[in-house]
Amino acid sequence: MTSTAYKVACVQAAPEYFDMEAGVAKTVRLIEEAAQAGAKLIAFPECWIPGYPWWAWLDAAAVGMQFVPRHFNNCMTVDGPEVQAIAKAAMDNEIYVVLGYSEKQDGSLYIAQLHIDPWTQTITPRRKLKATHTERTIFGEGDGSDFFVRDTALGRVGSLCCWEHLNPLNKFAMYAQNEQIHIGAWPGFSLYAEKAYALGPELNTAVSQVYAAEGQCFVLAATALVTSEIQDMICDNDFKRELLPLGGGASRIFGPDGSSIGEPLNADEEGIIYADIDLDMISIAKAAADPSGHYSRPDVFRMVANKERRTNVEQVGDPDNSQPRVISIDELLDTESEVAVEAAE
Repeated sequence: MTSTAYKVACVQAAPEYFDMEAGVAKTVRLIEEAAQAGAKLIAFPECWIPGYPWWAWLDAAAVGMQFVPRHFNNCMTVDGPEVQAIAKAAMDNEIYVVLGYSEKQDGSLYIAQLHIDPWTQTITPRRKLKATHTERTIFGEGDGSDFFVRDTALGRVGSLCCWEHLNPLNKFAMYAQNEQIHIGAWPGFSLYAEKAYALGPELNTAVSQVYAAEGQCFVLAATALVTSEIQDMICDNDFKRELLPLGGGASRIFGPDGSSIGEPLNADEEGIIYADIDLDMISIAKAAADPSGHYSRPDVFRMVANKERRTNVEQVGDPDNSQPRVISIDELLDTESEVAVEAAE
C-alpha cells in the first residue's frame, strides 16, 4: 500500500512479565486487534517482551541478581521462533509493527526494537545506543548503525527507546534522515513517581511532544503498565511497592505541530490509542522550521555520525585456517602408547 493518510495504533498495556511465550501470544492478539480496527502501524513499549526490569531500580544490583536467570531465559533472539510468530502476525494482518523487546545474543542482553514490514516482508532490528543508569547492570550498548529511518509504504519510519530522546545528538541524527513517523518506546512512568520528577509522566510526555514539534513528524509514544501481579513478583516489601506503584501508563500520539491526537487512556487503563494521520500535514510544519534543512546553519553547526556496525571480533588471516584444532581422543591415546613403547625400548 502507498498512502499519505491512514490509522495508527499505540499500545498501553501490561507485559506478560517473565513469560516470553505468553508475551508473544499477547503481542499477536494486540496486532490482530489493531488491524481489525483499521490500523496500518502499531507501536509497542520498551522491553515489552519479557517486561521492563523495574526490579533493577528497587534494590542493590546484588539483590537483583535473583531475577537475572528468569529474565534472561525469557528474552527473545532476533531470529528465533518467537520473532517469526510475531512477524507472521504482522504479515497476515498487513500491519507495520515496531516492537520493543529485550534482545538476547549469546550471553548478552540489549534493549532493542524490531521494525517488521509486512509489505517487504523484512525485519530490521535496532538496539538502544546507551542503557540508562542502572540499566547498564543488565544491558549492553548499540552502535551508530542503529540510528536508521526506514523508507516504507507508510512513509519514513524511525524509532528510539526511552531516554535516547533526551540526547540532542540522537534526535538530530534521526531528524536529518527526514523522519516522518517516529515510534518512542517507553517503559511506563510509575517508578519513583513521587520521588523523581525526571522519571515521571509529565516530563517524559513533554519530551515526546517536543520531539514531534522539533522534528516535524508524527510521534507514537508507547508505555507499559505495572500491575499487582508484577508487583508481587518483584516487590518483597511495602517500601518497594511505594517505589513502584500500580499504573504508570502515559501512551500518547502527537502530530508534527506538537498537537495531541487520539484519545489518551487513564494511567491504569489497558488498551490501544488510535489516531488518523496524514503525512501531508508534515509539509505545513516543515514550512515553518526544519532543523536539518532550511532552519539549520551547517556553516555554524555540523554533526559527525559514525554509522558503522560494531563487531567485537575482527577476523584476520586465512579463513580456511581459522578453525580451532580438533584432536581425536582415540588418536591421542594411540600416539601416547607408541611414544611410551619407544621410550621403553
